Amino acid sequence: MSEYVLAVLLFGSAFALLISGIPIWAGLAGISIFFILIFSPHLLPSVPYVLYSGMDNFALLAIPLFIFLSAPIAESNASRDLYETLHKWLYKVPGGLGIANMVGCGIFAALCGSSPATAAAIGGIGIPEMRRRGYSPALSTGLIAHAGTFGILIPPSVTMILYGVATETSIGKCFIAGIIPGLLEIVLSCVWVGGVFYYRKLVPAKRGAVYYIEDRGLVETFSWGERFGSLVKVLPFILIIFGIMGSLYGGWATPSEAGGVGAVLSLVCVMTIYKVHQPKRLWKIFVKALNESSMILMIMAAALLFAYVSSDLYATQALGELILSIPLGKWGILVLINILLLILGFFIPPAAVILMVAPLLLPIIQGLGFDPIWFAVVMTINLEVGLVTPPVGLNLYIVKNIAPDIPMSHVLLGVVPFVIIEGIVIVAVCIWPELALWLPNKMIG
Repeated sequence: MSEYVLAVLLFGSAFALLISGIPIWAGLAGISIFFILIFSPHLLPSVPYVLYSGMDNFALLAIPLFIFLSAPIAESNASRDLYETLHKWLYKVPGGLGIANMVGCGIFAALCGSSPATAAAIGGIGIPEMRRRGYSPALSTGLIAHAGTFGILIPPSVTMILYGVATETSIGKCFIAGIIPGLLEIVLSCVWVGGVFYYRKLVPAKRGAVYYIEDRGLVETFSWGERFGSLVKVLPFILIIFGIMGSLYGGWATPSEAGGVGAVLSLVCVMTIYKVHQPKRLWKIFVKALNESSMILMIMAAALLFAYVSSDLYATQALGELILSIPLGKWGILVLINILLLILGFFIPPAAVILMVAPLLLPIIQGLGFDPIWFAVVMTINLEVGLVTPPVGLNLYIVKNIAPDIPMSHVLLGVVPFVIIEGIVIVAVCIWPELALWLPNKMIG
């Protein structure tokens, strides 16, 4: 059997299993063992060694540490305080409530590194508040679904850690590379929300329209004392973010070290500010972090076995050579890779996509002359789109659960302009690679 047929069978079977709803780790491990038994039974004794040696990696320590950083914050009222603080500072800006939700998601994403968690935490507060103030159902839900995706781009990001480990690329540089594209995405999204608000002032809102902001006549004012007073609870967490990014950028700490210190500070801040010190609540934090860490590390182990099998069967190399031989030029091949990532993102969660295809695509990207750090950003933005597009689209179901009376069709329409914005950011990063590479190239150490 030729390498190309084996490659199609291997990757096609894995894809079919993953979209069937089976746990990701079970699907990848199961198909790997199956192909070993059929095509390479001599590899079976080496499976434990592959799993152990693959997981015996210091860089993987960053995953449970950054998850533990986010667990206390998710257990507290930090998301509510963050949202209220931003609203008090931005309420005079056109579309300020929507912009406060957007910026709040950006900051909370940096704290927790999870897109679904960001959409649930900020959306649970922001969606009802926006609807109460006249934001259309489509705009309020689409905004939160999109803004939740910042969690996999803005550092610290668990998906960037997985990319760094899977491709043996600097995790610290992957983190830093996501800062400017992430900020660009937030700024463009805020401009869109402000534009909708400004258009509403020129053209009266229509109830039947998908996008509208109806003037409900709700007027609020906040004194400077209230604004500065609201910073007391959220400022420590923002300082943790800047501390982590600063230590990585300055070369003072590895991602694992920064994640460890950040996790301890996060727990101390939550215990001090929100009085989360009861054994029952602390136990809940530890169990949550343990469950999420175990799940991701099991996926990582299964993906390493899958990569080992695909390499031994020469499936990875055959597909790479086939893609490089397509006479489309490097940018034409990059467009095909982006389309592949978008399609995979429609059906498979970002972590699984990265672990499955990043090792396959890395030699192709390097063969075309592209930077692996730059590609980490391009790949991540593509996977952001998958979080807000059916049939998987985790963030869609999260906002639908928050506002069950809003039809899914309205949620999808609300997401459309933000998907276009993500496409614009991908194009911008391709045209100006320095958007992703300038900060990593300036890093010390």
